[in-house]
Amino acid sequence: MVQNIDPVYFLQPVITILLTVTLVVYWHYRRSFTRAVLIYSALAYIGAIAAKVIAQAATFNSFQARFSDNAAVLGAYFGAQTVLFEVGGAYLVAAWAVSRAKMNAKEAEGYGLGLGMWENAGYLGTFGLVSLITIYLVLASGSPATQEFYSSLTSTRPDLFYPPSQALPLIGYGLVERVTSLLFHLSWGCLCLLAAYMHKRRYFLLALPMGLVDFLVPFATSLTILVFEMLILVLGICALALTWAVTRNLRDGPLQQD
Repeated sequence: MVQNIDPVYFLQPVITILLTVTLVVYWHYRRSFTRAVLIYSALAYIGAIAAKVIAQAATFNSFQARFSDNAAVLGAYFGAQTVLFEVGGAYLVAAWAVSRAKMNAKEAEGYGLGLGMWENAGYLGTFGLVSLITIYLVLASGSPATQEFYSSLTSTRPDLFYPPSQALPLIGYGLVERVTSLLFHLSWGCLCLLAAYMHKRRYFLLALPMGLVDFLVPFATSLTILVFEMLILVLGICALALTWAVTRNLRDGPLQQD
């Protein structure tokens, strides 16, 4: 008999999308989130993901075959890509936008939030929700291919068939991870735009190491999920606190200018 996934799994992408969109709407009306921010943050994020996909398609299989037992090397592999493509790419796009007078320092926070929005509400939120709905509908259809599809899922994603008592903690951890992602993207996006607009390299140099959060990805299996998610959340809070601290003198100046 084919078991369907519990609709409780829809909570994670739905809550992620609602949280992120709420923040964007707030920034639009109360701070600064313009059409330019929406477009250029999309360009930076989509470009970074495309670059990662190409780089990993070309190198990941051989790299994993050689270093699969070395979590530190694999961590450096993932972290370096995030530093180069996501943080570096965010700076390059910001510098291009600034050179065309499309963004200024006031939009630094919105630019970082935009990067986080495309990651969480766009890529992982919307695509994740569509994927779950598709799985649910296919399993509910009772088509001839359903049993084979179900067997494949129970082998590759057994967590999708956990009862709510087991699923809810995983959903909670997933939401913590999405919040962490927002914190990091907001932080390095803000610093990258400020670095480009104010021609201060130190902001960019502070943003670059934030991409190394992905160094921890290969260690997730060796740590408990609680330890891993709490660790990256603390790092995300530290990244935001650092960003807030180094930009506090700008809050009555460039970050508030019309």
